[in-house]
Amino acid sequence: MDKQKIIQILDELVTRYPILQENRQNIYDAYKILEECYVNGHKLLVVGNGGSAADAEHIVGELMKGFVKERKINQEFIDKMISLDKTKGNYMADKLQGTLPALSLNVNIGLNTAYLNDVEGNLVLAQEVYGYGKPGDVFMGISTSGNSVNINYAVIVARAKGLKCIALSGKDGGELKNRVDTAIIVKEKETFKIQELHLPIYHALCLMLEERFFV
Repeated sequence: MDKQKIIQILDELVTRYPILQENRQNIYDAYKILEECYVNGHKLLVVGNGGSAADAEHIVGELMKGFVKERKINQEFIDKMISLDKTKGNYMADKLQGTLPALSLNVNIGLNTAYLNDVEGNLVLAQEVYGYGKPGDVFMGISTSGNSVNINYAVIVARAKGLKCIALSGKDGGELKNRVDTAIIVKEKETFKIQELHLPIYHALCLMLEERFFV
């Protein structure tokens, strides 16, 4: 791990986006929460609505495979695959990439529509957190207003289950800012402008984590 490089990524972010300077500490705090999560072998649960749901899936995509690094898998695992099937094991050894476990809660269509139809739509995400969440995991809720009802329900369940919680928000952070361990609130009012700033923030977080865990 190159701690100086991690700080450099954060410094570059706020240099490129000066409006985020006041968010610098909260972004670093979010990184530390995620670092602790992954050091201890846990996972991230991330969720949003609409464009923020797409952001949640984007985050998962950057964490579950190589982002800017190749992320070679360890030799011990490669040897185990080769012992099971030499040809396929060697092939996969060159293709599989190191991962930081993350799940988007927006993608389980069967479960989500069943719960929406049978129980209560605003509790779909809370149900998923209840099912997937374990102490040591991290919940990240993305809500441009901070007042998304379904995400506020989900974060209550996350806290009750013993998860650390991060918010990505805008405006004044809404209800969500008071329910999480750290809230990154960008100072914009319009949804699309908030989302435009969320992207470089979570890209920086993913870069920092990749620098921490992969050579």
